[in-house]
Amino acid sequence: MEKVIDIINSRGDRPVFSFEVLPPLKGNSIYKVFDIIDRLREFEPQFVNITSHHSEIIYREQPDGSIRREGVRRRPGTVAIAAAIRHKYGIIPVPHLICRGFTREETEYALLDLNFLGITNLLLLRGDDKGNMKQAYDPALCNAHTTDLQEQINRFNGGIGLDGTVIEGIETPFTYGVACYPEKHEEAPNMESDIRHLKMKVDAGAQYAITQLFYDNSRYFEFVDRCREAGINVPILPGIKPITKKSQLAVLPRVFRADIPEPLARELEAARDDSECVEIGIRWGIEQCRELIAGGAPGIHFYTMLASHSVGEIAKQVF
Repeated sequence: MEKVIDIINSRGDRPVFSFEVLPPLKGNSIYKVFDIIDRLREFEPQFVNITSHHSEIIYREQPDGSIRREGVRRRPGTVAIAAAIRHKYGIIPVPHLICRGFTREETEYALLDLNFLGITNLLLLRGDDKGNMKQAYDPALCNAHTTDLQEQINRFNGGIGLDGTVIEGIETPFTYGVACYPEKHEEAPNMESDIRHLKMKVDAGAQYAITQLFYDNSRYFEFVDRCREAGINVPILPGIKPITKKSQLAVLPRVFRADIPEPLARELEAARDDSECVEIGIRWGIEQCRELIAGGAPGIHFYTMLASHSVGEIAKQVF
């Protein structure tokens, strides 16, 4: 399977077009994912990312009135969705592997399955802390940080399993990218610290990075410049999510720590309904993507959740 880094490096003057999908909630059809890909495949995506989600803790009342604590996984496995995408479309799938909520042993089984399927491109993340899976963060069982996950995968690529035994048949080692944050990760004390941790990931083998969503291009360009000054020379793909609802004015800064530029905020505040917000989001997205590509971004990676129509409209004008 072709490597994502090779696709990025061999693009020439053509920007890379890629996007991210979420596995459907348990009980829903895989065709929800296929519908998004069908809508966007005309723009020839070079790869499709598939998110990964750990279990959540719920407290279920029992018939006798007692409360039982249960772990619930609400979405199908990322490995299965990646295999389905590759089989149906022939597009390179990039499953996410995360630390939070997965033991090292579960990660090794996922790597074995992916190796068997010939799916060798990954995106590695620590994962969100939802505050309800603390028991799954035991460093004796789980990878605490992305660099720990990288170490496990690097050893796997070298044919060494968790227990030190030799793993045979790894013909194509995994390659991977990581996440980065133009407006700083919420837990980082400052941007210098955040960039230092990204440098650690790159030194450990990350071949490219994809940013958290943002709406102010100056943040991206400043971030890239600071990364280059720090010796981080891998491609940095901007992550873009079109705004589709007025409520996102409050949600996006709170959940993703993304600043909404004042001109965009004014337009959205003046919108009469969400349909107007969709049009505003599309116009902003077109200009944002054009400026990013003109400024040297290697491509655009879209977050499609609740926005696949908008992504398609933007792609028509940009790609």
